[in-house]
Amino acid sequence: MTEFGGPEVLTLTDLPDPQAGPGQVRVRVRAAGVLPFDLGVRQGWAPPSVDLTFPVVPGNEFAGVVDQVGEGVTGVAVGAEVLGYGLLGGYAERVVVPADQVVAKPPALPWEVAGGLSGNGQGAHMALEAVRVGPGDTVLIHAAAGGLGTIAVQLARAWGATTVIGTASPANHAYLRSLGAVPVAYGPGLVDRVRAVAPDGVDAALDAAGPEALYASAELVRDRGRVRTMVSDEAALELGIPALTPARSGARLADLVRLTLRGDLRLHLRRVYPLRDAADAHRDLATGHGRGKIVLRVTSAHVLV
Repeated sequence: MTEFGGPEVLTLTDLPDPQAGPGQVRVRVRAAGVLPFDLGVRQGWAPPSVDLTFPVVPGNEFAGVVDQVGEGVTGVAVGAEVLGYGLLGGYAERVVVPADQVVAKPPALPWEVAGGLSGNGQGAHMALEAVRVGPGDTVLIHAAAGGLGTIAVQLARAWGATTVIGTASPANHAYLRSLGAVPVAYGPGLVDRVRAVAPDGVDAALDAAGPEALYASAELVRDRGRVRTMVSDEAALELGIPALTPARSGARLADLVRLTLRGDLRLHLRRVYPLRDAADAHRDLATGHGRGKIVLRVTSAHVLV
């Protein structure tokens, strides 16, 4: 994109191939995940350390084949199938990242699943680790049918939570039950509905829905140190809820791959768009509806135009 704005600013463009520097690898991308982070970047938001200099290529999770290795890189070879993460550059045929930000893609992991695993997967993994989810816990996940919520529900179950309660619209309740969660509806009376299914209380909560969900979590969880939000920073500050400290790593991503292969984690693909339709993928994600993950399929440029 060469300007900030709505989805229409995303256009298919030819740019020079990035080159792998010392300690880096270049990956020929096969699939790239779409995240709320990307929508923020498109509108001009970025973390303080990131300089959005045009042209900007969004996308911070991907899967593909290593086609260039920089000086000093060991353990990753040209031809290796990998999945990984960065801050920008994923919506492209090639992306360059530090070598420790990719892990091996097992043959059994489909490209679209691999491309969409890191962003929401690492976010959910970090948040549940921060609130110390473990055996016997009752855990509340808001926006549980979305990309991050779907993974958080499954991780909480894999880590031994006895009860996982997921907030979602009624149309997604059967889906949440299939993941092992107890669904409850959004809206007025949420706190009472959660208490009805968890009379002994809620031990930990993760908000991916918004301030109202975070206020409800603060009322339901005795220890606010066991509550985190992905979307409601101002409300968290007001309520004295700790901020989530970013801690993505290759080791964390490798653990998500292990859990997926073991069957404890299943990434539900909501829809796969071709790269040329990235604007439509952003429109889809911005609706706030639907289940699971949106992914872009990246192929050779000559079939995209």
